[in-house]
Amino acid sequence: MARAAAKRALDLAPASDSQWLANVPRPRGRDLSVEELQRFATATAARPELWRDLVNHDPAQRNYAELESDEFLTAWLICWMDDHDTGFHDHDLSAGAVAVVRGSVCEERLALNGPPLARSFSAGGAFGFSAADIHRVRHSGVEPAVTIHVYSPPLVRMGAYYIDGDGTLARRSTPAAEELRPLEAVQEAPAARPVAA
Repeated sequence: MARAAAKRALDLAPASDSQWLANVPRPRGRDLSVEELQRFATATAARPELWRDLVNHDPAQRNYAELESDEFLTAWLICWMDDHDTGFHDHDLSAGAVAVVRGSVCEERLALNGPPLARSFSAGGAFGFSAADIHRVRHSGVEPAVTIHVYSPPLVRMGAYYIDGDGTLARRSTPAAEELRPLEAVQEAPAARPVAA
């Protein structure tokens, strides 16, 4: 997720200094399964004292705050408002989970035999996904939304999907530090630039 956006929006300490979630129980010393990620996201969502001061909504863009980062997991708080939308994407090698703590978001799974399969999640809801799943997440409802996202192994790259000029589905590899946008914006986006670690 957009580490630069997190630092710009919230002026946070570097990821290596983040220890907000050290006391939230989770398996250590290995990558987590989708089910374990979903439990960790839900447990983090239930601890607002760890993240509530980081909530910061901006109508122009989603705001991100990195909560935890180690060799097996990354965790983010993401703030959503009207028209905020990731577009269809995958998470390259990382499985993930999302817990909704305020408002609601809609997850759509890409389907070739019809419209996307859509599910809405409100505060208290959660969902998980494998590295191979292609989905889109967007704000839904009236009030701003807040979500906790966790990935294992740590999210480094994603694949953003768009319709090529000849009408075929294409994938663009995207650094995790680049904010995802809907298909139309991805289609017109310049090639990804390397991001300094």
